[in-house]
Amino acid sequence: MALVFDVETVGEDWDALDETTQHNLTWYIEQSSHDEDEAEFELKQLREGLGLSPLTGFIVAIGVYDTEKERGVVYYDPAGARAEETTEGQITYKPVTERDMLALFWEGAQQYKEFVSFNGRCFDAPFLAIRSMVHGLKPMRDLLSNRYTSLQRGCVHVDLLDQLTFYGAARFKKSLHLFCRALGIESPKAGGTKGDDVAGLYRAGEGMTIARYNAGDLFATAALYRRWKAALR
Repeated sequence: MALVFDVETVGEDWDALDETTQHNLTWYIEQSSHDEDEAEFELKQLREGLGLSPLTGFIVAIGVYDTEKERGVVYYDPAGARAEETTEGQITYKPVTERDMLALFWEGAQQYKEFVSFNGRCFDAPFLAIRSMVHGLKPMRDLLSNRYTSLQRGCVHVDLLDQLTFYGAARFKKSLHLFCRALGIESPKAGGTKGDDVAGLYRAGEGMTIARYNAGDLFATAALYRRWKAALR
């Protein structure tokens, strides 16, 4: 029994950041940019990437999926819209705050010994850990104990990006979409939503759209996990 997990994040409003924080994030751009156009491009990239750090971003959805029961839950921020708990197929959608998302995730995680993600060691797990600390919550499972599954303690975290690139030995272009395409698995991008769209959807009050996109990631990652487990584990 394994638990697939995935998070969606959004950056803070740049204009709402204090001057010291803005300077801390941008000082290198003035020093390294060759001209004004390059500096403007770098600044745009920085602002759009605030959601990639738990220090300047926050979680708007956490999805979990039990590979044995074939059921899952997406905890999500409704982004200001009125929302109630609903179930669609295998997924239950629960609108809650970021703090409650994290508390519910760790509460449920205690029932599992194996966790599955795609690029979770580099992104999802650190984000969960740091945002939990921000809210005064203690992670109940160590998802970052060691990169190599044979050396992990307490629980096993199978990061499929690590496994399918053989811990970085394979240097080809890779993404969840590309692996799904090659293996005939429905991509989470099939519905038209991409990770880059999440911030805009959140600001437009489309929290449920983000939640459904997160569910697509769960289904794709679970299918990829089954293929990896059958062929390469």
